[in-house]
Amino acid sequence: MPTCRSDRARIVALCMALALPAAAAMAEDGWPRTIDHEAGTLTLSEKPETVISTSPSLTGTLLALDVPLEATATAMIGGMTDDTGFFLQWAEPAHARGVDVLYTNLTFDFEAVLARDPDLVVGSSTGGDSIEPYVAELQAMGIPVLLLDYGDKNWLELAEVLGHATGHEADVDRITDTFAARTAEAKAAMTIPESTASVVSYNFVGTYSVAKPESAQARVLSDMGFTVAGIPDDMRGLVQRSREIDFISHENLPAAITGDTVFLMRATQEDVKAFMADPVLANVPAVKAGRVYSMGPTSFRVDYYSGLDIIDTVAPYFTE
Repeated sequence: MPTCRSDRARIVALCMALALPAAAAMAEDGWPRTIDHEAGTLTLSEKPETVISTSPSLTGTLLALDVPLEATATAMIGGMTDDTGFFLQWAEPAHARGVDVLYTNLTFDFEAVLARDPDLVVGSSTGGDSIEPYVAELQAMGIPVLLLDYGDKNWLELAEVLGHATGHEADVDRITDTFAARTAEAKAAMTIPESTASVVSYNFVGTYSVAKPESAQARVLSDMGFTVAGIPDDMRGLVQRSREIDFISHENLPAAITGDTVFLMRATQEDVKAFMADPVLANVPAVKAGRVYSMGPTSFRVDYYSGLDIIDTVAPYFTE
């Protein structure tokens, strides 16, 4: 008669045998997987099915990747948002998919996060929507947090990380290919000036800046065929520098604009008119020649949706 020990051994062996196919399937799908991020290392045992975003600047990329986004934090309602605080570039797909408001005005709300019982919280380590001070407490509660710095990565790099973390790698390829195709189509139909262009942020909450050639906005224009110039080298000591733009005083802005064409970030046609009418800028070559163009109101933060908006806004200016 078999002993109890031998019965237990057979039961354990049977359970292990039954578990092998599931384990093999997980291995084939790449789960569990580990992601290095701004708050250390995150290990996800399975594909997240309930995702929330505490960063409106990252929400657009999550939506573009078809990640199951349940809710997002919102910005203060204004010219860059709709009446719920959703950024204009991704408001339409967010509403169409039933994405809820997590909390408003970028005011972090622990209870709102906990109430969602998320499989993954996507947050920023930089900017006004940073949740860096709260990550340790969230992790201590067992909530998986993926913390990213959108200040040192372009939207394609962010998409790669988010696609891997959520199991949406195929969607990364999809949006990358779609964006490249739209860019190539626009470029083929345009007549591009053989001169340089400057990308300028004009009087945004009282600040003035010129984008660097490696900025996200400049990269979209470069892919379209434009040559984007930064500020002159001899002005480096007059600016407050960031990764993608050089902040400069209003009175020094004319000398900082070296391009024969100017593209205005976060701009409408009313902003173009104000720029053209500014007496401080009257002698800027692009102003004299009437070559000042809006990049559209969503161009302040480039993601998949706002990048397409830039293409659709700029291309008609140079298409016959």
